[in-house]
Amino acid sequence: MADQLVELNVTGMHCNNCALSVHKLLEKKGLHNILVDFASEEVKFSNNDTADLPGIIKDIEGLGYKVIEDQATHVTPFYEKVENKFIFCAVLTAPLLLHMILPWYFLHLPVVQLLLCLPVFLVGCLHFGKSAINSIRGGVPNMDVLIFVGSSAAFIYSLIGTIENLGEHYQFYETCAAIITLVLLGNVLEKRSVTQTTSAVKDLVKFQQVNANRVIDDGVEVISARDVRPGDTLLVNQGDKVPVDGEVLSGSASIDEAMLTGESLPVEKDKYDKVIGGTIVQHGNFRMIATKVGSNTILAQIIDLMKKAQAAKPPVQKLGDKVAAVFVPAVIGIALLTFVITYVAVHTSMQVALMNAIAVLVISCPCAMGLATPTAVMVGLGRAAKNGILIKGGDTIEAVAHTKYVVFDKTGTLTTGKFHIREIKAEGNISPEQIRGVITAIEERSNHPIARSLVNELKSLPQTKLILKSASEERGLGMRAEDVDGNHYFLGAGKSGDHNDFNVSLYKNQQLLAQIAIEDEIKPEAAELIARLKKMNIIPVLLSGDKDNRCKEVANLIGIDEVHSEKLPDEKLAVIDIYKQKGTTIMIGDGVNDAPALTKADVGVSMNDASQIAIQSARVILLNTDLHSVVKFLQISKHTLLTIRQNLFWAFAYNIIAIPIAALGFLNPMVGAFAMAFSDVVVIGNSLRLKAKKVF
Repeated sequence: MADQLVELNVTGMHCNNCALSVHKLLEKKGLHNILVDFASEEVKFSNNDTADLPGIIKDIEGLGYKVIEDQATHVTPFYEKVENKFIFCAVLTAPLLLHMILPWYFLHLPVVQLLLCLPVFLVGCLHFGKSAINSIRGGVPNMDVLIFVGSSAAFIYSLIGTIENLGEHYQFYETCAAIITLVLLGNVLEKRSVTQTTSAVKDLVKFQQVNANRVIDDGVEVISARDVRPGDTLLVNQGDKVPVDGEVLSGSASIDEAMLTGESLPVEKDKYDKVIGGTIVQHGNFRMIATKVGSNTILAQIIDLMKKAQAAKPPVQKLGDKVAAVFVPAVIGIALLTFVITYVAVHTSMQVALMNAIAVLVISCPCAMGLATPTAVMVGLGRAAKNGILIKGGDTIEAVAHTKYVVFDKTGTLTTGKFHIREIKAEGNISPEQIRGVITAIEERSNHPIARSLVNELKSLPQTKLILKSASEERGLGMRAEDVDGNHYFLGAGKSGDHNDFNVSLYKNQQLLAQIAIEDEIKPEAAELIARLKKMNIIPVLLSGDKDNRCKEVANLIGIDEVHSEKLPDEKLAVIDIYKQKGTTIMIGDGVNDAPALTKADVGVSMNDASQIAIQSARVILLNTDLHSVVKFLQISKHTLLTIRQNLFWAFAYNIIAIPIAALGFLNPMVGAFAMAFSDVVVIGNSLRLKAKKVF
């Protein structure tokens, strides 16, 4: 049975460690393509055994979270919102902290401190304790275990001191309350910050949430875009968002497609042109027929692609994951060792030993390690998407970090893909009109860029009509056809025997009818791109099925030294394999004829318009055909990986330095809780710099 993508809405996750607990649970069950986003409360995974879904849901809820049916209609209770928990605790913690600087007698009374701390401790037990116990039961102890143990130790020690009337030296209620309040503050900041890192996906989702004007017998009715069905006729006016994918039936408009392609200039649309859901009509109005709706639209596929991409972990994250997996047990061990050494070996008081151990627990931060990679990846993917670049996962970002070769297809990649006929050379007694008729009849059956260009150019010229019985395309070779009289035709490229100036040959019953010289324009930015790549110490390579002289001509004009011409699809694979053995190789092609080579390369980049074949074959899709996007992709990837490494360095360095300082007694537990809460914010803040950082 084929894998099925399952989407669940899970509430109750308040930090990255909660998400990690769910992630580890699903991994243990053998599921894959797992994405857990605690900020948007989304859980996705691929499952080929849908019968076990109730069991999976039960296990997720066994961790202390709740699976809901519809996130849009679900309202989180007031008391469950982490922001409200923080405010409640902060109001009660403030007087406990003030007693350290104010001489008011009643604030120093143990009973008053107990009454102020108890509600905060109960909130902490429900918030952190529940998550801690469930994470231990699930075999993945999380950060909440450290917070719960630390705050409980301070509270229980203080409670015993109060009951036994042992004096102020046994009162650490403010430590317990401050730990819980400060960590809740960290949760609030973490959730808000992570939400910002996923804003690119959320912005695209907003484009889906529009109404549509459906044309009916007695006028127009306004419906949600979700209710549009294929075949519906829709009216789209100036200022509207196009509700779904479709084709223009009548009218014309200028449409802003920047949300998909990154192109700032509007695109003119007339009758029969395709329009994309989510794009904005700047001028004009038109009627359209809906062709793709719901999850089949290009926008829905892009959103789904980006969500899956966020789940693909770069190899650099493996180190962080390995450390995070053993982090909590290791910290608890260090805290116990700190207590024993400080109390038994150094002979300090019980209070000092306990405070040192608690400081170790609350200053440790596995969350920073867990957030280091995904936050940077999300911001990097989002920035790329806003520039019309779809990257299929964080692993792709790391794969291009040390790129040595960029292999280009020629047609439609380095050239515009718009062809014109330079010359037709007839062989024998055949008129130009007959040749044009044969070419038009055959090429009308093909979707190749050359075919479309030839049909458009020849349709205005006189020609003799030819009726075909059948036609088929041979990838990388050309078109074969048969007319109603039983004559067989071949129109395509030959590797040898043709005159060098002519790159397409037309045969009838294996006899040469004509040779055609066609050419397309080089993209104006191609030479600049090649120069930029060379400055980045990347070697550009041209790999094409076109004639050798044309390939060398293009290569010379734009500065490429290594050229492989007249290569069939299987031969392209062999060339890619040779370069891969020398270093990391990126292949850039149109995503159709080059599909095998795109898959073979370390990273395949499609210059297509997000067609299904391109999405499946390439790991990166450039939604516009501007070659500057190639450099943008490389630079965004480079800076995203740099940010990940900075984040991981901070996360490791923070814990390596902070834990010994706390163990040696140089840190008050409240200061430790404050430092822990803001270590996450530092990591996320560094990731958010990617949004505005100058990378190209």
